[in-house]
Amino acid sequence: MSSPHFPAAPRTTIGSTTPFDVGLPVLRLVLGAIMFVHGTQKLFQWFDGPGIKGTGMFFSRAGYPAGETMAAVAGLTETLGGLGLILGLLTPLAAAGVVGVMINAVAVKWTGAVIGQEGVEFESLIIAAAVTLALTGPGRYALDRFLPVLRDHRLVHGFLALLLAVVLAVVVLLVRD
Repeated sequence: MSSPHFPAAPRTTIGSTTPFDVGLPVLRLVLGAIMFVHGTQKLFQWFDGPGIKGTGMFFSRAGYPAGETMAAVAGLTETLGGLGLILGLLTPLAAAGVVGVMINAVAVKWTGAVIGQEGVEFESLIIAAAVTLALTGPGRYALDRFLPVLRDHRLVHGFLALLLAVVLAVVVLLVRD
């Protein structure tokens, strides 16, 4: 017996606005802004951030080799991932970058607590939001609509980007002391 076939219905049609068209940009803008702020704190000391040197010392204390290099990588990933999400540009990769950075943040912060100062609920929510955007795509109002490969988001794009993020996050974690 075969499983029932449900034809894929387009989420958007010409001239109509769907809930996806409104909701996905809101999620992209908020998550992108959060990540942009965190990245520029690391890179440029914006928003009262520690900059490369201060973030590098944090990474060194957390067991990462070449702390300042890791700070630059994390800062660039957060800043560019945030901008990508805000603009809806290369959304699967931008979201995957956020996931990779947050996997490392959870690993560094994890003490067994989920809620509170020692908890990882904020990082978990960021991961869930980024995974959602990687899998669903950016929605209609995004620069990805002008890129032939990403114009019509495919689930496989999100899965492949997330797989890349997880593999790279694990590799980075493996170089940690």
